[in-house]
Amino acid sequence: MSKTLFDGGFDQLDHAILKELQHDGRISVADLARKIHLSPPAVHQRIKRLEREGVIRQYVALLDRKAAGYDLLCFIRVSIQPHTKAQMNEFQTAMQELNAVLECYHTAGSYDLLLKVAVRTHHDLEQFISEHLMTISGVERIETSLVLNEMKSTTALKLK
Repeated sequence: MSKTLFDGGFDQLDHAILKELQHDGRISVADLARKIHLSPPAVHQRIKRLEREGVIRQYVALLDRKAAGYDLLCFIRVSIQPHTKAQMNEFQTAMQELNAVLECYHTAGSYDLLLKVAVRTHHDLEQFISEHLMTISGVERIETSLVLNEMKSTTALKLK
């Protein structure tokens, strides 16, 4: 089992660095060092260690979905049959190839999978479901919920 932020090897300075980077991933090492009262070389070394340990996975630019032309956000629940590893692998492979799928989770409950999907129009959603989801073998049931209003959306994890 890999280390986590809470079970060793990481301290409050690491948490402070991560909090700032979650808020602004483009902050310079010098500005970050000033904010947490540590030298720039020490901050740089800690960031590199957090990257090596896999705590920091990647740096990205978060785009405004609507400004990029993707007006429709929805969650799609999918049931598949049979419940086999091969069937789950086939579905996962198919999801990796679909740009509309932002996130895909294997879940417990009434449905097997939960997809977060962004498309431009209702027509694009209908096309995504009929030409992509419904063509995957084993898809038994699909239920779609349209997002009317994003009340909270964040990528930041709460740290101590």
